Amino acid sequence: MKFAIITILFSLFLLDFGFAQQGDLDISRFGGKPNTNIGQAFLSAWTQACASPTTVKIVIPAGTYQMGAVDVKGPCKAPIEVQVDGTIQAPANPTDLKAAHQWFVVQYVNSFTLSGKGVFDGQGATAWKQNDCTTNKDCKMLCMNFGFNFLNNSIVRDITSKDSKNFHVNVLGCNNFTFDGFKVSAPKDSPNTDGIHIGRSTDVKILNTNIATGDDCVSLGDGCKNITVQNVNCGPGHGISVGSLGKYDAEEPVAGLLVKNCTLNGTDNGVRIKTWPNTPGAITITDMHFEDLTMNNVMNPIIIDQEYCPWNQCSKQNPSKIKISKVSFKNIKGTSGTKEGVVLVCSSGVPCEAVEMADIDLTFNGSAATAKCANVKPTITGKAPTCAA
Repeated sequence: MKFAIITILFSLFLLDFGFAQQGDLDISRFGGKPNTNIGQAFLSAWTQACASPTTVKIVIPAGTYQMGAVDVKGPCKAPIEVQVDGTIQAPANPTDLKAAHQWFVVQYVNSFTLSGKGVFDGQGATAWKQNDCTTNKDCKMLCMNFGFNFLNNSIVRDITSKDSKNFHVNVLGCNNFTFDGFKVSAPKDSPNTDGIHIGRSTDVKILNTNIATGDDCVSLGDGCKNITVQNVNCGPGHGISVGSLGKYDAEEPVAGLLVKNCTLNGTDNGVRIKTWPNTPGAITITDMHFEDLTMNNVMNPIIIDQEYCPWNQCSKQNPSKIKISKVSFKNIKGTSGTKEGVVLVCSSGVPCEAVEMADIDLTFNGSAATAKCANVKPTITGKAPTCAA
């Protein structure tokens, strides 16, 4: 009888051990070791995890690893978590990425988690020297660190993106996707290194995140709905932007943005909405809300720019066709790096409507910052600079 009980308990132990092993896949089980290229090992681990009927975690422990471009897809049978506690390095030479648009891509998965104390190092310094987009509108697209495409109910938590060759993160076609405790790090002069760019996605949240980079900290493309940016530190960088929009005629409307409790430090812009003039796009931008923000020596704290034309690569002959409405700027304080702390330049063709400013307390060199407005009549509540033409 005792022998039978011991046999049953031992069998249960083996069963539990098997489940534990199945639920945790260390990259070393697939040949992934520090100071080696773990691309194939990760693909093998993903294939096994994606086929599992129960939740699986792929673990990349502390250490330094190398990896070429990786593109993994669902649908998978159960949720997958990838926990990275080491540093993963991309090839420094852009040509070694074999024309990949994004270095680490996850697509068509429900309930995906990327977590850990790890760093994805894009090693972008060599690529930045090849970036000629300021003078060449047909410039070559360099590789982004992350591409998250068509994910549902997913989260990126505590991971760091470092020195991407292009955008750090591109989010496309996602629903209920959260960044929490995420970090972005790149030098101020690194070109086109937007922190998180979101396109055609719904219910995306960027929370408790630190972004220091060479372009927009957060940028929204077309088709975005119900986006939240909260408790984010931005700087250096170009601020938090909606757009640029209107350049293409197949764009989709943007509706629902809340930017709240954020601090911007030494950025080229604060919060802005930007659309191109003299272009075919004719979508709407509505329900944009910016509140409880701190600006520390920000060059242009509050902007609506419907004459956006970087590097003079366009004409301003015809006004923007994009209609902007229901925009509020509330409880925004701090210091401006320019006298005009508020610039609202709307389209003469479709003027902005229902724009509100409340409790705007911005100073420039110790004096109150001013406001410049065109084709908009904002409603002012409490303290705020009066619009001048």
